[in-house]
Parts: sequence; structure tokens; C-alpha cells
Amino acid sequence: MKWKKKVKWKKSSQLKILVGLGNPGSQYQDTRHNIGFALVDSIAQRCQAEWKDSAQENSLLAEITVAGQNILLAKPQTYMNGSGRAVKKLCDNRNCLPGGLLIVYDDFLLNFGRVRLRPKGSDGGHNGLASILENLSTNEIPRLRLGIGSPEDGIDVIDYVLGNFDEVDKVPDLLSRGVAAIEMYLTLGIEEAMSRFNGRF
Repeated sequence: MKWKKKVKWKKSSQLKILVGLGNPGSQYQDTRHNIGFALVDSIAQRCQAEWKDSAQENSLLAEITVAGQNILLAKPQTYMNGSGRAVKKLCDNRNCLPGGLLIVYDDFLLNFGRVRLRPKGSDGGHNGLASILENLSTNEIPRLRLGIGSPEDGIDVIDYVLGNFDEVDKVPDLLSRGVAAIEMYLTLGIEEAMSRFNGRF
């Protein structure tokens, strides 16, 4: 499948927004908590899509197409705990319903390298997703969790997620699995993507 840079939006096309969660700032760039940013960065790079700052929507945005669909890549710049404010503005300004979103974020409750799609559910203790669910007043928002592994005993969870990967050489494989899951979600639907990827490692 070819991911393409988006040149012009078509009014008749259904808008989908792929939101990677993370914290802005170079000090957070390679941390586990920023794997959502890293995934949408990977897609933008594949498409040679340029990030543009939307101050009105508190996000960095890039436009692409995949499988004939217009996709807006987004990196909220509100810091993780305020992600919902940016996503709410994006949905309002782009006339996107919650079901047209796909939120990508880290999960320390998943073994490193696992990916898991869900069409809805609770925030699972993730503050970025919690902010989005609260601001959109629904838990029926598709999401893709990227497993970053759990901290060893005695290591604080916050310190862990804000730390850099020990498995840095394996991060590209995790990102590739995430991209493949998204491709299947967009082409064959979330149920098929879940059946193919949620149990794989």
C-alpha cells in the first residue's frame, strides 16, 4: 500500500484524524511516553509530508492520503495531560466525529513490542487518553496502544515513561507494526485489524 502526501482536500471525502500523543519539546523526543509522536512522525516521513503548526488547534498537522482516504496527522502541543483540548478543537474545526479519530499512545501495561487496537473503552490510566475522553464526552473513540513494557520493581512509573527506551534498536520494529495495523484498519476495518494484530508479537 502506498502512503501519499496529501495535495488537496476533497469536500466529499470523509475526514479521519490520526492523533499521536506525546509531549512537545526536545527533552521528551525519544522517551517512551512519546511513542505516539514517533509513529505519526514515521508516517509523515514515509509520505514526505510537512508538519505545519496550527496555533488555533494547538497541534502540529500534516496531510496525507492512504487507500484513497484523506488523513490528517496530528501531534497535540498541549502536553500529554491536556491532549483533549487540542483534539476537541480539531474535531470541531474539521467536522470530525469521535469515531473518525484514531488515537495512538504508549501503554506500559503491554509488553514491549505489542500493539493493540480497540474501537472504544476506558482510558486505562493513561492521562492523555483520559483528557480526550473527558473533552469529547465519550469513550467510543478508536485507539491504538503501543506496548512499551513495564518498569522493574522499585522504578517509579512516571520516571519510567518519561525515560528513554532501553530497547532502542527494537523501536523501529514496534513502529512498523503500528503502521501496518493502521494500514489494515483503514483498508479492511478495525475488526479485521484487531484479529490480525492484537494477538501477534
